[in-house]
Amino acid sequence: MPASDPRPLVAHVVHRFDMGGLENGVVNLINRLPADRFRHVVIAMTEVGEFRRRVQRDDVGFHALHKPPGQGLRIAPQMVRLLRELQPAIVHTRNLGALEMSLPAAWAGVPIRVHGEHGWDSHDPDGRSRKCQWIRRAYRPLVHRYIALSRQLERYLVEKVGVPADRISQLYNGVDTRRFQHATGGRAAIAGSPFEGEDLWLVGTVGRLQAIKHQTLLARAFVRALQLQPAARDSLRLVIAGDGPLREAVQQVLREAGAASLAWLAGAREDVPEVLRGLDAFVLPSLAEGISNTILEAMASGLPVVATAVGGNPELLEEGTTGRLVPSDDVEAMAQALLADWQDREGARARGARARAVAQQRFSLDGMVAAYGDLYERLLTQAASRGALQRA
Repeated sequence: MPASDPRPLVAHVVHRFDMGGLENGVVNLINRLPADRFRHVVIAMTEVGEFRRRVQRDDVGFHALHKPPGQGLRIAPQMVRLLRELQPAIVHTRNLGALEMSLPAAWAGVPIRVHGEHGWDSHDPDGRSRKCQWIRRAYRPLVHRYIALSRQLERYLVEKVGVPADRISQLYNGVDTRRFQHATGGRAAIAGSPFEGEDLWLVGTVGRLQAIKHQTLLARAFVRALQLQPAARDSLRLVIAGDGPLREAVQQVLREAGAASLAWLAGAREDVPEVLRGLDAFVLPSLAEGISNTILEAMASGLPVVATAVGGNPELLEEGTTGRLVPSDDVEAMAQALLADWQDREGARARGARARAVAQQRFSLDGMVAAYGDLYERLLTQAASRGALQRA
C-alpha cells in the first residue's frame, strides 16, 4: 500500500462494469463502506460503462483492460502491471468471468484474494457444466476466501468445486429500503405509462431482456392468463421495463396473441424505484438466479412477487406468505399465479406488505455492507498476522 495513504485498497474485478445487479452491488459497497477505512478501485476486464456515474465517491479509480473475446489470460501481464502499480490489499473478483484474474493477482503478490459467486451464466444456468466446475477447481488454490450469495451457491462450491466450508462466507445481497418503498395512497403513476386506471392490475418485471431472464415466459404466461380468464382483458395489464436481445421475441408473442395493446414494453429505465411503485405485482421469470436484486427491490417496494423456483429465489420468498414460487419455464403455473393475484388483490397486497417487512428485517443494505466490511477487516487482520501485508 502507498505510504501516503494507510487505508487498504480494495480492487473490485468484474468482467464488464455496466448496468446489472452484480455491478450495482459493487456500487453499493463502494458508496457505503466507511471512506475513512477503505479505498476502492474498479477493474473491468473488458469495458467500463456509464454505470460508473453511480459511484458517489471522487477517490475511486476505474480501469478497463479491453480484453478481446476468448481467453482472458491474454491480459494477465497487463493485469499484473496494473496491480503492482496500485498495490491493493484485497482483490475481489466476481463470477466465473473474472475468476481467472486471481492468477495475475497472485503473481503480483496481492495478499488477500476474494472471489464472489453471484450466480451462473446463461450457458450454464443450473451449474451442471463439468467444464465450468473444472475451471473453478483449477483456480481454487489461488483464492483465500469465497463469498457465496446464496446457500445453494455455497453448497455448489463445497460439493462440486471442492472448496472447504471454512473458506466460504455466505452473504446475501441487501436492498436500500429507503430508496425502494411501497407506494402510499395506491399505485403510483409511471412516467410514460399508457395504463392509469385505478381498476387496472399491473403486473410487471424489470431487467435486461436476455435469455437467462426469460421474459418470453412472462409474455406467454400473460397471454395464457387472458385465455384462461377472458374477463381479465378488462383490467390485467403487463409492464416490462428493460431492453435487450429478447425484446422482439417478447413483442412477437404479444402481437400473435392480439395482446400487444394490453402490454407496455417500457425500455431501459433509470427510474426503477418509481417503476416498481407503479406496479401492483412483480414477476421474475428467470431460468437461473443467484440472489436476485430485483426480487429484493420488489419486496422492499411492498409488492407481491411471483418468481420461478430457481437459484436463491426460494431463499428470499416464502410460498404463500411473501410471494408465489412456480416451476421454471412453466407457462401454465405462472399464468395461474398471475390470475390468483389478480382475483385476490387484497391477499396479494397483504403478501406484499409482509415481503417489505422481511426485506427490512433480513435483507437491509446496511446489514449487507456491514457484513462485507467485517469480512474485509477479518481478512486484513489475518493477513497482517502472517506478515502478508508487510511483504506485499
